[in-house]
This record gives sequence, C-alpha cells and structure tokens, in this order.
Amino acid sequence: MRVGFVGLGAMGRPMAENLLRAGFAVSVWARRPESAAPLVAAGALQSTGLAAMATQCEVVVSMVTNSGDVEALLLADEGVLAGLRPGSVHVDMSTIAPDSARKLAQACRNKGVDFLDAPVSGGVAGASNGTLAIMVGGDEAALERVRPVLEAMGKTIVRVGPSGAGQVAKACNQMIFVTAEQACAEALRLAAASGVDPARVREALLGGSAWSRALEGWGEKMVKRDFSGGVEARLHHKDFAILLDEAMRLGAPLPVAAQVWQQLNALMSSGWERQDTSILLRVLEASGGVDGGEERM
Repeated sequence: MRVGFVGLGAMGRPMAENLLRAGFAVSVWARRPESAAPLVAAGALQSTGLAAMATQCEVVVSMVTNSGDVEALLLADEGVLAGLRPGSVHVDMSTIAPDSARKLAQACRNKGVDFLDAPVSGGVAGASNGTLAIMVGGDEAALERVRPVLEAMGKTIVRVGPSGAGQVAKACNQMIFVTAEQACAEALRLAAASGVDPARVREALLGGSAWSRALEGWGEKMVKRDFSGGVEARLHHKDFAILLDEAMRLGAPLPVAAQVWQQLNALMSSGWERQDTSILLRVLEASGGVDGGEERM
C-alpha cells in the first residue's frame, strides 16, 4: 500500500517517519522541499504536486493547521481529490471544524472516494513514539481498510461515529485538557500569592486526586517557568474557536470553556501565541498586577 503524506511539521514529520518504519511505501509533498528532505533521505518518494502524489496512492494522509488548509489541499484544481481514484481514502488527521469535515467528506463521496476525519491527541511525543490517540469519523469499512496505516502512528484508534464525529471528539479532548491547564495555572498562582512554594504544592497534589497529565507535565513547565516548546498556544486558541463555534451553532452551553477562551484571548493579545500554552500562568500574573511572578515562583 502506497501512502501519501501532506503536512510535514512538528507532528506530521514523525508520523510519516513511523509509516516508513512500518514498511509502507510513502510519497510526500511539501511547499518547501527542505521540509521533505529528511523523509526522502529515509526512503520516501518526493512528489511534484498534490494531484500527482494522490494518483500514485491508495491512501493520502494530511496533517495541517486548520480547515482552510485542508480544503485548499483537497479541493484545489490540482489538489489531492483531483488525483485520487475511486475507492481510495483520504485521512485528514488535522484538527478542523466538524462541519468542514462533513463538507469535505461529501465532496469526496461525490467522486467515489472515502474521507475520514481522524484528529489525534498525544502531542509531539506521541507522534514520535507512534502512541497517538486517534479519533475517527467516517465509514467503518473505510477505517478497516486503512487501519494498518493508522496503527503505525497510533496506539488507540476509536471510530466515534459518522463524518465529523472525530472532530467533535477532538474538540471535547481540547476542552478538557486546556481547561485542566488553566486550573493548574490558577492553583499555582494561588499558592504563590499565599507565599507557599508552588513546586511543593504541585508535588503534594500529584499524589492525590488532583493528579492529571496537565499537572504532571504542564504544571512542571509552570513551576520551572519554561514556556518554550510543547504545543504553541495559538493552536489551542484555534481549537477553542472551533469548539465554541460548534457549541453556539448547537445551542450547547459551555460556561467553563467560555471562561478559558477569554484567558486564551488575553494570552494572544499579550503576544505569547508562539509560546507553550502553560504560559496561561503569566496571563493570571499580569491580571493580578505581578510582574512575571518570579519573586513568588
């Protein structure tokens, strides 16, 4: 099975590398040839265009930033869909709006192509280790055809429901996780404001019912004031825009998520969009009149 891959960023590149390690024939396309160079050196075939790549492949995987990016690469005159043959599958592993996923699935069905929305959770570490959680929306038979491809990149693969359902699950994932990050920031801010060592507070909490992956990983970044690396805050800001737009469309109240959205807005307006989302701590410090909080942290 030849697999095409589009989107060779921090997540996409290790995912494509895992496909090569699993023995798949992989074709790649990138706007910047240097992005594809490491994969080509590892055995991937570099394609001259999206349609040309898709013509060679039974499955094309995309891992890009937003709905507009997926629509452009799939629906352009010389895009992926122009090259895919009937019976092939496009697997989009980006985080996009559920409604966009449904529209793209219909465009693919019109040409006899299956579309799976299959966003992931697990970050760069999960992408590198092949342990991503993959949430799938779309046809069950299409999923079974490409399951070996997904198993090369992820540990947990769950078909959530029809087209768009994978993106709904990802929205729920992001809502819970980023809200937990905000809760960690508030707890550590309270500790610092009380004159108590936030590092010791975190250590104590990790042994009790407050334990979470957010407190373990991102809480450590807050204590160390290391806001580099990780997931850029602008991406979580984008994800919250998606989930709150979906909630507004459905009339589903999300009061806690709405409050976290305001903190993310403040983060973006402070110019910290390229920092890790753990920098939500500094948003709280700034609103409390503390200059960086270093004297307390």
